[in-house]
Amino acid sequence: MLQEIHIYGEGGQRLDSYLVTKLKGFSRTYINGLIKDGFVYVNGKTVKPSYMIKENDIVQVEKPVIEKEELIPENIPIEIVYEDNDIIVIDKPKGMIVHPTKNNYSGTLVNALLYHVGRSSLSSSKIRPGIVHRLDKDTTGLLVIAKNNRAYDILSQQFIDRTVKRVYLALVYGELDIDEAIIDAPIGRDPNNRTRMRVIDERGRRAITHYRISERFRGYTLLELSLKTGRTHQIRVHMDYIGHPIVGDPIYGRLGNEFNISGQLLHAGGLAFDHPGNGNYVEFKIGFPDDFKKAIDLLRGRS
Repeated sequence: MLQEIHIYGEGGQRLDSYLVTKLKGFSRTYINGLIKDGFVYVNGKTVKPSYMIKENDIVQVEKPVIEKEELIPENIPIEIVYEDNDIIVIDKPKGMIVHPTKNNYSGTLVNALLYHVGRSSLSSSKIRPGIVHRLDKDTTGLLVIAKNNRAYDILSQQFIDRTVKRVYLALVYGELDIDEAIIDAPIGRDPNNRTRMRVIDERGRRAITHYRISERFRGYTLLELSLKTGRTHQIRVHMDYIGHPIVGDPIYGRLGNEFNISGQLLHAGGLAFDHPGNGNYVEFKIGFPDDFKKAIDLLRGRS
């Protein structure tokens, strides 16, 4: 859930100071953490706590984790693709939430990381230690985790500057005519259903998705997609918008599917960025998870 605040007659204040008066029960330190960790947007962009709010600004705050609760390490298996002194690259499984929220305080990737590597081996964020980007619960694939504050700051800036390369694979319904295209359509919360996002012009945030056809099947298409922006549910919303929802998507897809798969067949198979320790460009790739591979093998067998 996203809380939205429109600035009228209250400009000229620091963002963190202003939010202390609006988010009752949360300390300034905690609110600073929310802003630094990317939970707060002003006019669709992340900003610093010292940002001076202006008349007609739109401030959006994602629902925070309850401050007083302690993050608990949990012995949850995780697959580490790569690790050094600065980063960990994880292959996130389907069904795992990345960081705790008010309604999901355990069973997350953060809980698993705290157990396997310890809080002292992650960046010092109290809200989501080490986390610089996210994947939806049922989206699988690559995530980079920051192991110290310097790595966190450098990686976070790369995501803000949109220099991180993220490549996704999705199996969608239907046979697309155009081999390659860019979808440029703003995304915002569905005013009729706050759990959904949708393409919406009014107060929507610009969202750009590039896709190209990787493989064609009868009744389905395997797409390779990359993001120019990183909006909530962006690929899922854009695929639904063009009439080709992702197979298995419980929110934007169709009821049931012939593969008996629960959760969208959307996989973050490629990730590349400048290493925060040595500055070298590093690239990681992983194959499909089992359920995705079974669906593709079944479709290939029909050809």
